Amino acid sequence: MEWHDEGLIIGVRRYGETSVILDAMTLEHGRHLGLVKGGRSRRMQAMLQPGNSGSLTWRARLDEHLGLYSIEATDLRAARLMADAAALQGLNLLSALLRLLAEREPHAAIYRAAVLIADHLDDFDVAPAALARFELAMLAELGFGLDFSRCAATGVRENLIYVSPKSGRAVSAAAGEPYRERLLLLPAFLHRETTDPKPPIDEIASAFSLAAFFLARDVFGPRGLELPEAQTGYLAALRKRL
Repeated sequence: MEWHDEGLIIGVRRYGETSVILDAMTLEHGRHLGLVKGGRSRRMQAMLQPGNSGSLTWRARLDEHLGLYSIEATDLRAARLMADAAALQGLNLLSALLRLLAEREPHAAIYRAAVLIADHLDDFDVAPAALARFELAMLAELGFGLDFSRCAATGVRENLIYVSPKSGRAVSAAAGEPYRERLLLLPAFLHRETTDPKPPIDEIASAFSLAAFFLARDVFGPRGLELPEAQTGYLAALRKRL
């Protein structure tokens, strides 16, 4: 068995004295693991960092085997991202979200979005909103998509400012007023067309809180996992950065 693909590195763990197991999100083969012999060498360690991209070749005798990776770097963005605390936390969050995907299931749209975000994690005019939207996209990809198209109670499409924690659907200002203490805030940039690519930090914080609620309840919690520290770490670093 052999295939060639492009991939984004999202995790590396030691294997034996000299090798590593590489976790990569690929375009055509989904999230895929493989052994990199000699991956702990000084030369290879610089390449095998989360956030870097490469041209991957995977080989195995049988499809169900772990297999061997060989990699040729195509974008060594990790060093640049590690130089900024917020960008690094954003990269950690992006990688943690991608590791939620089942192995070997293609998610081409998610892959392309992740690479685009990785390219711009140190651009703070676009990265925060893009990461917030990516969290919602991951919820949808995992089968827990939220619906901001109309009010869950009345069906109207205007003045949607809340989200029901029970249904994950939007709620209008009028319908939600009696229950506002029990509802989640819906930032405007998540459901309205806008010419401003940089929402206020309070809207960004609300978006992360919204995603965190559903990620914790529907994805991480049932797996016996806590939300990644990078979820709160990114927002904290972002506030300092801005």
